[in-house]
Amino acid sequence: MDRTDETELARRLMSGDANAFDAFVDHFRAKIFRYTWLMCGQREDAEDVAQDTLLQAFASFGQLREPERIRPWIFRIARNACLTKRRKSVFAPSQELSAEEFPPVADWSGLPDRQFLQAELRHVLEHSIGALPENYKAVMLLRDVEELSTHETAGILDLTEDVVKTRLHRARLAVRRKLVEYLRVRPLGGG
Repeated sequence: MDRTDETELARRLMSGDANAFDAFVDHFRAKIFRYTWLMCGQREDAEDVAQDTLLQAFASFGQLREPERIRPWIFRIARNACLTKRRKSVFAPSQELSAEEFPPVADWSGLPDRQFLQAELRHVLEHSIGALPENYKAVMLLRDVEELSTHETAGILDLTEDVVKTRLHRARLAVRRKLVEYLRVRPLGGG
């Protein structure tokens, strides 16, 4: 479903179409779960947060004013649900990353795309994203995984666009470093 279809779905929801909620859940459930799992770090917490997000969205459709903004709207609800869940549990404080900590990034442009689709590399990538400090992880998930704009991400996270860009850059550097380390130890297709 593309953004146009999501907007149409939002319009149906706003008009009270009962079937639209099922379509909404079918479309957003996996996206929300992936986001909450990587943000929360625990499958059980992610399941709870994803369910809470969908229930909150259902209860709040009257507050959605711009149907074309349904994607950032639902991820803002998910973000708030994650924060609520984290406040109720013990977790380590976030740490700041510095761009100076990371060596120059290798040029990966020559690697075939099919190699990046291997399940093992996807696992390493998800683990690398999941290990990021929360403020970087949130930006990377919204911008790179969910493909929201910098403006939308800034709105969801209550940040300026410049802060989103900085955090995204640092998050990408950290993830790239982990992937480069992994590829040096275990080259793809090598073993």
